[in-house]
Amino acid sequence: MNNLASPESVIFSGNPQSSAKCWFDDACILDMDYFIKTLSGIKAKGVRPDLIGYIITHYATKWFPDLASSGTKTPSPVTTGDLTETATSSWMKKKIFVETLVGILPPERDSVACNFLLRLLKMANMVGADSAYVTELEKRISWQLETASLGEMMIPCFNHDCGNLFDVELVIRLVKRFVSIMDEGIKSGGEVIKVGKLVDGYLAEAAVDYNLGSPEFVELAGALPGHARVTHDGLYRAIDTYLKAHPGVSKEERKSLCRLLDSRKLTPEASLHAAQNDRLPVRAVIQALFSEQSKLNGRRIDWSGSLISTPSPNMVGSAEPTGRCPSKREMTVQHTEIRRLKEDVLRLQSQCFKMQGQIERIVEEKKNKMKKKKRWFFKWKKLIMPSFKTLSLTNEDREVKGEMGFGRQTPMSIKKKTRLPRGTTPTRRRKSIS
Repeated sequence: MNNLASPESVIFSGNPQSSAKCWFDDACILDMDYFIKTLSGIKAKGVRPDLIGYIITHYATKWFPDLASSGTKTPSPVTTGDLTETATSSWMKKKIFVETLVGILPPERDSVACNFLLRLLKMANMVGADSAYVTELEKRISWQLETASLGEMMIPCFNHDCGNLFDVELVIRLVKRFVSIMDEGIKSGGEVIKVGKLVDGYLAEAAVDYNLGSPEFVELAGALPGHARVTHDGLYRAIDTYLKAHPGVSKEERKSLCRLLDSRKLTPEASLHAAQNDRLPVRAVIQALFSEQSKLNGRRIDWSGSLISTPSPNMVGSAEPTGRCPSKREMTVQHTEIRRLKEDVLRLQSQCFKMQGQIERIVEEKKNKMKKKKRWFFKWKKLIMPSFKTLSLTNEDREVKGEMGFGRQTPMSIKKKTRLPRGTTPTRRRKSIS
């Protein structure tokens, strides 16, 4: 204890970060209670918040290597006490350690690196830290989300009820908090664009998860405003990856995914890929073709020979030279591309017309079949109904004829007609025996 240098004297002399690192190479073997007391003394001396954050980061990575970045090599932590501790006691120690670190973070928002906060949030979710500490970490990360790296954003989902590989709901909460901070006018346009690129990269990585649903994908992609993406190439790559990994997506889900795309913000390479992508709906392909054709048609040459171009929404503020006359080769390439795009559009239109004609033909055939069925029904009705009438009339005629004495005679009727008067006997024929 006496061999250690005073932390205040070390920090205030020379380079603060290297001095703090040298001091903590010896001091980090001490327990956490001593560290908290030492840190409170450093805070009382008026040390900068970013230096205090660096001290906490170095102490945490030295004590708990899981909080170190993947690229850095940290020595094994110093273990004290019983080596045969149970998993439950180890889990409780990690939980207390994480909650204590969150509690001693300086209140200044940019005092701790965002990547370290993401690793701390991952560990807090893994050990089941209290919700108050998790919410505090999410607020701090959302404030400086533009400095986060994609690798640290890929936090696994530790919730057993969720079947996703990554915690997409967590990233949705972080992005929405960042947007609410942006709406207050605190964040600049460059920081918003960085977050847009980060979200597109995250979507492209998370899209390979088979359990990721399209509503979550659409919610995360649509959480950012339109000006957060200069180009939609990253978003198109994420959507194409999702459709490739989920071949059973319904037609309505494909349409909802493609509604996120703005074909005017696609580069020529992405537009060409989208025009040949059979996984996209036909409407999205036609929009990509028309937007690319409008971009090419928007470039025209004035009488002075200078190239004039109508700026697209994704080229606002770009310093494109307009004083150079295009070469003959460039003009030939442009005309070839325009001709090819027109042919593609005409081919798609002809296919649409053919499909529409086939649909109308099928509908007409169904109508004709229904009409034929109705005609046969009425013909059979006309044929059957008169026969029923004739049958009923003949039965009535027979009854009338029977009453009048005509018609078929039965033995009973003959007996009734040949009734003899009383006292007379009918003549009997003699039976001859021959």
